[in-house]
Amino acid sequence: MRGAVLVAIAAAIGNLLQGWDNATIAGAVLYIKREFDLQSQPKIEGLIVAMSLIGATVITTFSGPVSDWLGRRPMLIASSILYFLSGLVMLWAPNVEILLLARLLDGFGIGLAVTLVPVYISETAPPEIRGLLNTLPQFTGSVGMFLSYCMVFGMSLMDSPSWRLMLGVLSAPSIVYFVLAVLFLPESPRWLVSKGKMREAKKVLQMLRGTEDVSGELALLVEGLGIGGETSIEEYIISQDNNDRQDHAVVDKDQIKLYGAEEGQSWIAKPVTGQQSTLGMVSRYGSMAAAASQSMIPTMDPMVTLFGSVHEKVPEMGSMLFSNFGSMLINTKTDGDDEVGHEWDEENPHHKDIIGEDGDGSEGSGREDELEENLRSPLLSRQDTNGEQVGGGVGIGGGWQLAYRKDEKSSGGLKRIFLHQEGGGVGGMVGAGSRRGSVLSLGGGEGEPVHAAALVSRSVLHLDRVSGHGSIGEAIDKQVEGSGGGAAAAAKGGAGWRDLFEPGVKHALVVGVGLQILQQFSGINGVLYYTPQILEQAGVSVLLSNLGLGSESASLLISGLTTLLMLPSIGVAMRLMDIAGRRWLLLSTLPVLLTTLILLVLGNVIHLGTVTHAVISTGSVIVYFCTFVMGFGPVPNILCAEIFPTRVRGICIAICALTFWIGDIIVTYSLPVLLNSIGLGGVFGIYAAVCTVAWFFVYLKVPETKGMPLEVITEFFAVGAKQSLAAENN
Repeated sequence: MRGAVLVAIAAAIGNLLQGWDNATIAGAVLYIKREFDLQSQPKIEGLIVAMSLIGATVITTFSGPVSDWLGRRPMLIASSILYFLSGLVMLWAPNVEILLLARLLDGFGIGLAVTLVPVYISETAPPEIRGLLNTLPQFTGSVGMFLSYCMVFGMSLMDSPSWRLMLGVLSAPSIVYFVLAVLFLPESPRWLVSKGKMREAKKVLQMLRGTEDVSGELALLVEGLGIGGETSIEEYIISQDNNDRQDHAVVDKDQIKLYGAEEGQSWIAKPVTGQQSTLGMVSRYGSMAAAASQSMIPTMDPMVTLFGSVHEKVPEMGSMLFSNFGSMLINTKTDGDDEVGHEWDEENPHHKDIIGEDGDGSEGSGREDELEENLRSPLLSRQDTNGEQVGGGVGIGGGWQLAYRKDEKSSGGLKRIFLHQEGGGVGGMVGAGSRRGSVLSLGGGEGEPVHAAALVSRSVLHLDRVSGHGSIGEAIDKQVEGSGGGAAAAAKGGAGWRDLFEPGVKHALVVGVGLQILQQFSGINGVLYYTPQILEQAGVSVLLSNLGLGSESASLLISGLTTLLMLPSIGVAMRLMDIAGRRWLLLSTLPVLLTTLILLVLGNVIHLGTVTHAVISTGSVIVYFCTFVMGFGPVPNILCAEIFPTRVRGICIAICALTFWIGDIIVTYSLPVLLNSIGLGGVFGIYAAVCTVAWFFVYLKVPETKGMPLEVITEFFAVGAKQSLAAENN
């Protein structure tokens, strides 16, 4: 995972520069007003601060479609260049007009970074640590704010502080960002696959995952181009495909042969009729919710329950069975020195037979005996050259496995199957001891068949385009690089605005846009902008002034210390994001935000003692910031980068980011008007009401996406949206 972690850290430098700029302009504007005599021109002062917001809003309108066209990496490089140019112009800035131009360029850089860094990290990170890595932008942004406050505070102690130098220093870290983006950031593998560049995508995945075997994930990315089709939820009993089973037992006519993305993978699956998985039962929740939806009582979205059914029934140690499927035939040694298992190489033209020429799943010639021997092997984990067991493959992440079976209704067609192990074996829940013990096996005598839920949909691949005895890997290669076929059309046809009206995409947009609106109106900008005023009214600034600091230096010091206290909180969020989950963090932190806002309201409407007022106000502001960066700060951007299909991810993330910036502008410019009409206590009362609405919105509409591959998430949104429509129609 080291490659993915390093790439995420390098990309998150763009958000460090955003935090740096936000803190710098807050301090520099105090000195800009003096030089240009803006005390009597508050509109110009506000425009200098807000010009970066305007620039970010403008660039966001184009960033998504352009990133879908040119790629994520070029846009991040462009962001670093814009940061650098804006810093140089601000360092020069002889008048207000040039300063406004510089702030506009700075906003362009901020808009690109804030919009695309979460998308880039989501598309490159493995599912198991995607939440942690996507919290890095929040962490680096706060680090940038703290470092900038330290710099500005130090300069404020000088006899003649230079605001040009404060702002111009931005060019120095932007050079570091540019070098990292050019030399170390690869293009997103999902974007490469969407353009049919399979070989480049494979090389990037190998670098990011630190392994040569990326065939399963490569197949997953191709299948992600076709999300949104008719999907059914099925249940299987899955056992190992022992090719000599006909010699020992009668083969059930209802059994289905499933094939993995890697060469040589195959299993026997028996559809379940009498026993239903949790996922299968929840998929029928729509009819039950239909009656409740007719009443005035809000009901939880069936999609939320659908997602939750997966997370609630995952075994304690994860899906150990499926986590080792991917390595079934990789690096398995016999008693001799020769390797029996071989990796699938999508660039190797000499593929042997997993699926016969007629598509019936029969084995061909060549390595048949070797494949059969490996399929009987009960050990589903890798071995190193010394014969010692090492970490196996992880399927497609989060306990999910991608498999295929022949589509009987389509000649040469395939069904794509996302498999997920239910809580234990067929005979019941496997004990905690067995889950922590030896690796489970399929039909090898040391384990038992597995009960699995499956999302089944038509694959974008077609076997009739594979010449001779080909593998799934060859099918992927042929279909994407060929002139026809579902994958090629999906990869080269691009996304249109009509794709936004698919039920799953519309459902995801409601979640993404709703979170962005509620985040902005939950009070973060109001509390952030008026922190010095709040604390000064509480008497804290006066206390620091008695220590020999001027009021300006005191407010900068307070802001810097508050930012420093936010860093451990973000660290906690990074740890919990992939364990407790995004939804849990939101539901847990929003009540704390509500409590702090209520305390701030009480502090402004009830006359308390000086010391009590100071303690309550200061504590509320600090707790508000620390709690916000644990939940409502990072989670909306993380979710927005996860819930949209690859082909429309750029457009959809641009819509969500545009909502973010417009909300930011509205809140910032409405604050003075609201303060004059209802006062600071009234403003915080509005923010408290929004936090209450946000909690119910999250509870009813926002699903848990931790640990799930992006393509599975978007498939769930498509299924859940159709269930919601069915419930409404009933």
